[in-house]
Amino acid sequence: MITMLVTYAGDEQTPFDRDHWINVHFPLVRDSWGPYGLVSAGGFFPQGDGAGLIAIGVVNFLDAAAMEAALNSPETARVMADVNIVTALKPQRSLLKPL
Repeated sequence: MITMLVTYAGDEQTPFDRDHWINVHFPLVRDSWGPYGLVSAGGFFPQGDGAGLIAIGVVNFLDAAAMEAALNSPETARVMADVNIVTALKPQRSLLKPL
């Protein structure tokens, strides 16, 4: 399995529609990328000093090939367009790979 962390940097003043992100965006991610090998997708909001991070998405795929297939799929355009409804921030992606 491979995990993609999707992070959003900001502060308490940064516009971010938490309800949409959790209740609309993640179901869209699961529906869009499930056929390509998505295992799970969800998010959370750091408590206290999030070191400048206001939201963190955790997206798990079967493997790197599944992740690449999902990210290169036609459905990704809808996923990314939905991010623009949540916030004007541009998300950053990081990968966690098992040792």
